Amino acid sequence: MVCAGTGVIGGGWVAYFLAKGYRVVAWDPGAAAEERLAHLVRAAWPALTELGLAEGVSGPDVVFEPDLAAACAQADFVQESAPEDLDLKRRLLADIDAVTPTDVVISSSTSGYGMSEMQVECAHPERTVVGHPFNPPYLIPLVEVVGGDLTDPEVVSWTSEFFRLAGKSVITMDKEVPGFIANRLQEAMWREALHMVAAGEATVEQIDLSITDGPGLRWPIHGPMLTFHLAGGQGGMAHMLDHFGPSLLSPWTRLLAAELTPELRDAVVEGCEREAGGRSIDELVAERDRGVIAVLRALGRA
Repeated sequence: MVCAGTGVIGGGWVAYFLAKGYRVVAWDPGAAAEERLAHLVRAAWPALTELGLAEGVSGPDVVFEPDLAAACAQADFVQESAPEDLDLKRRLLADIDAVTPTDVVISSSTSGYGMSEMQVECAHPERTVVGHPFNPPYLIPLVEVVGGDLTDPEVVSWTSEFFRLAGKSVITMDKEVPGFIANRLQEAMWREALHMVAAGEATVEQIDLSITDGPGLRWPIHGPMLTFHLAGGQGGMAHMLDHFGPSLLSPWTRLLAAELTPELRDAVVEGCEREAGGRSIDELVAERDRGVIAVLRALGRA
């Protein structure tokens, strides 16, 4: 198992695969990448230990390999998690493709680019596929899997099954769409939140509370579509659409992105700092992980 790129997402993958008992070789060209990865894995390990480690796993025993070719020569599977820069993704996937055994699948953690955009410089594009995780990958179950124009459909099927066997919840998408499924839904909420902050209509704290103590409590159980199905009472979604359909024409949302002015940026940053209340990033990560585990256990998913 090779994890190419070990930032927040790539490092989360490293921690997850280690906890599941895989031998992981990590590569990242960034300065002090090995130290940052060690910090991230240590921070994730208590949550993974609480959920239960694979048999024989006692600690986060990751191998860091500074040479990409040496790392990929050992690969049975590659998960690429480089920054979201299309040119960088294209070059890195081509480099990985050139030094990885030809029967090994290369999966990308991209959060928005289609594999059709990224695989164009690969000599073997048929084995490249998107495996889009959610932060943190070591806790959030979902992975969205979708191939590009040149991806072999068997690779898509194999990758989906691999992630399922590794303990993930998998959506195998039938076609590419920018941002995939979950990120497109998140982006709509994110844009509306920025509009409200920019217009002085809501604070950062109010926006977060509106979800954590409101709709967010329902979504782990039924998701937005079944939630609205229940909103129709005994008539279900049909009644809901007939009754509330006209509100779709009401000015309840602004899907165009708000202009990210310096003032808006500062307001959002300062709001998050107020809401954090002095808690460090590490403390917030631990708090989040405890909460996610509690939700997963309450729903019988862990």
